[in-house]
Amino acid sequence: MKSAFAALFLLALLPAQAAEDSQIYIRQLESTYRHARTLEAKFLQEYSESGRVTRTEAGIAYFRRPGKMRWEYAAPENNLFVVDGKFAWFYVPADRTASRVAARDSSDWRTPLALLAGEMKVSRVCSRVNMAAEQPKDTTLVRIDCTVRGTEKETKAGKPHDTAYFEIKKSSGELQRVVVIGSGGVRMEMQFSNWKFDPPAGDELFHFQPPKGVAIVDGDQLMAGPAQSLP
Repeated sequence: MKSAFAALFLLALLPAQAAEDSQIYIRQLESTYRHARTLEAKFLQEYSESGRVTRTEAGIAYFRRPGKMRWEYAAPENNLFVVDGKFAWFYVPADRTASRVAARDSSDWRTPLALLAGEMKVSRVCSRVNMAAEQPKDTTLVRIDCTVRGTEKETKAGKPHDTAYFEIKKSSGELQRVVVIGSGGVRMEMQFSNWKFDPPAGDELFHFQPPKGVAIVDGDQLMAGPAQSLP
């Protein structure tokens, strides 16, 4: 009887212990990036659906406080995603189009990573975090589960929250991998490497000026009508 009671007691402690452990690594992640004004890293981005990879892209990402990001895609084609602090822009040179949406309303899966250009508080992105039940085979990494907060519009509309997990290097606190899983089963994976802290990244890098003749599509009007073009 005593052994059974002890076992039940230990099981009751496990969730609390897991929550405490997750906070240790989250604090380590936050501390690693918090003091850098600018960041740079190589990335590999992969989309999949129903277990099948649908698209793979690669390039370099830059972050600058407060609230600015630049994702330069080099493969398989040159695209650009910029958050200038007010708007999120996505520019596709081959299509001669650029979409624009208020950064606070953007549901783009890269946007949660803006925490790297903000106060570096994971709680701004995740409403809840805990140790993942399945940990990486690479024991130098730890996996933390996250319930993504979503935008204000999504919350008011009652849209289901996406889930995500972070893989963090135990030794350095560096972010190795982020996976976001949408409510519809679509999965986005982002792998990072070659992190640079406080590299040269001037404010002009995070300013997007659409070239002449490029169609500008406002995010709130994507379904409302044709795009406008610069003269």
